[in-house]
Amino acid sequence: MSADPSLRPRPGNLREIAAKIEEETGLRVQVLGGSLVMSPTLRGKHAGTIRRLRLQLDPGLPAGLAAYEVTSVAMPGDLDDYATPDLIVLPEAWDDDDNWLADPADVELAVEVISQSEKSRDIAQKSDWYAVAGVPVLLVMDPRHGTWAMHTQPGDGRYQESWRGRYGAAVALPPPLALTAATDSFPLYGEPPRRR
Repeated sequence: MSADPSLRPRPGNLREIAAKIEEETGLRVQVLGGSLVMSPTLRGKHAGTIRRLRLQLDPGLPAGLAAYEVTSVAMPGDLDDYATPDLIVLPEAWDDDDNWLADPADVELAVEVISQSEKSRDIAQKSDWYAVAGVPVLLVMDPRHGTWAMHTQPGDGRYQESWRGRYGAAVALPPPLALTAATDSFPLYGEPPRRR
């Protein structure tokens, strides 16, 4: 990254720093709670989970809604904060929007697929963060353990309702989606690579 002192991370320029890191490294960068959060490029099984879920969602979404990948959502409370869920359901009007950040009030569903190296603390913080933003449904898929969690009814900075299951058990998404997603074909991660 450039040695330009104006590009040092500080409140007010984190989005600019995130964009620069993405441009120069190819890492996926988000700003969560005022911190830069970087993720490597998706592994095949991570991307495969997203693809398989999207194939189920696309034909059954209510008129006027569509599933999107690589779409970021603005978060309330800090002008720098935004997240880029793995999959998001928004009004189809997003097709013609010039903004790069979707309004969290427009989100019907956010999906996060847990990376092989993600920590439990980070997963919990991310869930709380979506709840603070008012995202009505957060679906978390975990290929490390073959489990899923669906969180609904955001309030007081956390989700009030949660359902959990193992791959093989279908996920019944609430209205207005009112879809059931099968999870029996979702891939599991293999053994994580050993560090040297």
